[in-house]
Amino acid sequence: MFYTTHSHIFTWVVAIVLFIAAVSLFKKGMAKQVKILHMALRLFYILIIITGGILFFQFAGINHMLYGLKFVSGLAVISFSEMYMIRMKKGKPLNGMLIGLVVSLLVTLYLGFGLPIGFNFLPL
Repeated sequence: MFYTTHSHIFTWVVAIVLFIAAVSLFKKGMAKQVKILHMALRLFYILIIITGGILFFQFAGINHMLYGLKFVSGLAVISFSEMYMIRMKKGKPLNGMLIGLVVSLLVTLYLGFGLPIGFNFLPL
């Protein structure tokens, strides 16, 4: 459990850093670097899903509904961040994707830090 939880947290922290770096580089007009970061970000999406799936199936018997909700909201974070990157590259409006990303990220973080696995910063 210890290694899986920490590896999961490590992967989503790296993904957040890569996402912020890709968005800031895009605003500076560095398309080639953004493409490289976007591909690395997609690799970390896969690692997040794998480590999150391991945690989910390892602890499915404990508050399984809340863990299922966290799993789905985590997938929503990945989906919204990927759609944000694609819409940003195509020059389409980003407001809806940004709102969905922030809301799903906050729900996922609240559930992740409130549930018994890992770090208990928030009560649930």
